[in-house]
Order: sequence, then C-alpha cells, then structure tokens
Amino acid sequence: MQTILSMAIAVTLLTSLILVLRFGRLPLKGDDPQPLLAFMAILFTSGLDVGLIMFPLTEFPVYESEAAYGFTNALAIEFGFWGFLVWGFYFLTTVYFCLVEPRLRLFERPLIKLVNNGVIIATCAFTGFLFLTYLPTYIDGLPGAARYALVASVVLLAVLSSTDIRYVKWLGMGSTALFLGLTALLWLASGMGPASLLSVGGKLSAYFVHLPKFTSPLTDYHAFYLFWWFAWSIMIGQFVARFVGGLRVWHLLVALLIIPSLPIALWFSVLFHIHTEGIALIGPLRLCMVAVGVLFVVNSLDSLTRLYSENLQLTAARLGGPAYVAAHWSLLYGLILLYQFTPLKIEWIGMVVIGLYACLYALTYQNRALLHASKPGETS
Repeated sequence: MQTILSMAIAVTLLTSLILVLRFGRLPLKGDDPQPLLAFMAILFTSGLDVGLIMFPLTEFPVYESEAAYGFTNALAIEFGFWGFLVWGFYFLTTVYFCLVEPRLRLFERPLIKLVNNGVIIATCAFTGFLFLTYLPTYIDGLPGAARYALVASVVLLAVLSSTDIRYVKWLGMGSTALFLGLTALLWLASGMGPASLLSVGGKLSAYFVHLPKFTSPLTDYHAFYLFWWFAWSIMIGQFVARFVGGLRVWHLLVALLIIPSLPIALWFSVLFHIHTEGIALIGPLRLCMVAVGVLFVVNSLDSLTRLYSENLQLTAARLGGPAYVAAHWSLLYGLILLYQFTPLKIEWIGMVVIGLYACLYALTYQNRALLHASKPGETS
C-alpha cells in the first residue's frame, strides 16, 4: 500500500507542477466566487478537522521517542503532517473542478458518482468517530452517555448548518476567527513571550530543510496521515472550487501552500512550547480547545453533507427540512457508531480515492480532444 501511496504522491506533485507551468496565469472562478480571505477561511475549516486541535499534544512525545523521526525535531514533524506541501492535494483537485470537470463532467458518470459520494459519507463518519474517540482525553470524567450525546448533537448541528450555504460560509469564517483567538489565549496562558514564540517557531525551518522526506511515508503513522489527506482531497476540491474568486492558477497554489500553513505553524509552536515546558492545561483551557474542536467538526461535516446531498439530489429543498435533517443525521450518526464495530480504516478509503484518481487521469486523457476543443475555463 505504501508503494502505491508514494507513487500517487509523486504523480500528484508532478501534475501540480505541470499545471502551474502551463496554465499558471489562467484565472479560476467558481459558481459562488468569494474574496480571498473568505475563500481561505472556508477551505481552512472545511479541509481540516478536530485532529488539528486534539492530536499535537499527544503526538509530540511519540515523534521525540521514535527513531524514524530522529532526523529532525518533533515540531517540524508535526507541521510536515499538517502543513504546506500536503495542501497541494487540494490545489490539484480545486483546479480540476474549476477547469476540467465543467467540460468533461466525469463526476456525473454513475460509477464515479457512486464511489465519490460513498467516500464523502464514509469520511464524514470517520471525522465524527475521531471526535468521539478523543473526547475523553480533553474532558476528564465525561460519562459515556454524555460523550455519545455530545457527538449526536454535533452531527445534528452540522446537518442543520448544511441546509443553507450561507450558514456554511459564516461558520467557516467564524471558526477561523475563533481558532486564532484560541491560539492567542493559549499563548498568553503559557507565558510565552514574543521572543520565545520566534525561537520555537524557528524550529519549523527544519521541515523545509528535510522537505523531500515528507513526500513519501516515513512510518505507518505518516502513511495514515497521507491516506487521510488523499481521502479528503477530491471532495474538498469539489466543494471549495465553487468559491474561487478569480485567482490565477499559480496564485491559488501559493495561497494554498502558505496561507493555511501560517496559523497551523503558529498553533503548533504554542502547543510545542506548552509540551516542552510541561505546562498543564487546566479545565477551562481544555474546554476552549474542545469548543473550537467542535466547531471544526461541524465545519467539516456541514460542508461535506452539503456536497454529497447535492450530488445525490437529497437536498433540503427536495426532501423538506425535517426529512432532510432526520435522514442525514441518522445516516451519519449511524455510521459513526458503526466505525466502532467494524475494521474499516481511513487507509482503505484513501486507497479508493487513489484508484479514483487513476480513473480520472485515464478518462481525462481519453477525452483530451474535448478539452482541447475549447479554451481553458470554457464549458462545453
């Protein structure tokens, strides 16, 4: 599996490079164009989930102790799993849905449509399952019944938000602001001054020194992350492409690589300082982290629910509000519970998505004459 994963990463990186070299100055525009900051806020909160909030403090000790990560510091490793280069997956799929899909309409083909929406639903459920699994780490003494009830409420809020695209956009921008506020709160609470922040943040330079190492799996756990990014890549590109507001192709690449990486780098630097200094996060701070984590889960689930419901024409307009909410809440929450009793893994979903990539490459090549028949950006 890891060999296939490494090959898939190499192909996607090469494709992205070719796109930039050939179409770099071509403007991209979606059906619902948004200003850059609004677009990036939607992408940031839709394209990430609760793991960004809850994982780092549990992962730093692992990266410090395992020999496979000994070539650099734990902060650089964490950033490599979440920042910069991996956002290139979203670049490739966003460009595809802006330029290629309007003319070839490959995702309207029954088999591709079925597989794509199956992936979206399964990944939605995996996001909720992660939240369910990691809640006890951040809320001490949380009874089991309360944990399940909280997750059920989060799924319900996400489904309600998905009924109107305006809610998705507002929630995305609001969640980004709250994430930055949480970062500032933990920075102040940790007693970390500006000089310490710069000093700790400087460790991130090691990621760029060792950047080639992150283009293939370092360990099974790194492979898990990369499969996770693949699992998300097509559906996030499909969702956010509608919000691109006239960015040129190379501008989009630069924006995706840099803009999301800045708050991620800041967040990880603060958490790494908390980790290295052995600072205990007291109850209210943990609850703030959970609150922002909840919003990230809602953002992820509402955007993906909106996407697959539109793809399958199971929208609120068609079903009616109460039936829409009941159907999608039951589906997602049921699958979240099912994850606990099945061996289903995100790696398998990532493999399915890689297979879907292979089909799209083959079909795009097969239909290249149709692509060449009109100028880039025109629909047939």
